[in-house]
Amino acid sequence: MELRLTDKEEELLIEVLHEQQKHLLHEIAKADHHDFRTTLRHRCTLLEGIIEKVQSVKASV
Repeated sequence: MELRLTDKEEELLIEVLHEQQKHLLHEIAKADHHDFRTTLRHRCTLLEGIIEKVQSVKASV
């Protein structure tokens, strides 16, 4: 998949992804059920991968 963003769009995307990551980490910390916590951790791991990809593209340009 290819996605072209302006610098401002890219900055906003990274900011939103980091906000979502913080939210997920907060939800993980307060989750009572193991299965739910596992699902949230998996989502957080996927999100971290997306953040790394977006930042690595920005760094290589």
